[in-house]
Amino acid sequence: MRWENTVLIDAPADRVWQLTIDVTNWPSFTSTMQRVERLDDGPIRVGSSARIKQPGQTPAVWTVTRIDTGREFTWQTKRMGVTMTGSHIVEDVGDRCRNTLTIDITGPMSGLFGIMFGGVLRKSLDTENASFKSKAQQSA
Repeated sequence: MRWENTVLIDAPADRVWQLTIDVTNWPSFTSTMQRVERLDDGPIRVGSSARIKQPGQTPAVWTVTRIDTGREFTWQTKRMGVTMTGSHIVEDVGDRCRNTLTIDITGPMSGLFGIMFGGVLRKSLDTENASFKSKAQQSA
């Protein structure tokens, strides 16, 4: 199952990318995150991980599985019989950018998980992307 949210942001892609990779700062501008703690040092890279506490959930460790610096990073966590894969994709659109957030759920319990939590996931992506847009435009 897949959920996706895309917004156009009136800010340069570099600005949105910097907000995207500064994961420990996310709780300061989006209500979808209560706490993000990096579990390694240095720039985000494949293998980097963070412990994330989101409202109504127990903390989960997300590990970066793919990165295209300046454009995309993807990370995964496993819980409740599913693998959750989240992607952050930033694309230049002239002097603006397109920011796309996705969540893919796979595994034996993905159908049930989607039925139970699909609405929450959709709302979280909407809120998170609106928060990125607001923060990037405020800082641009």
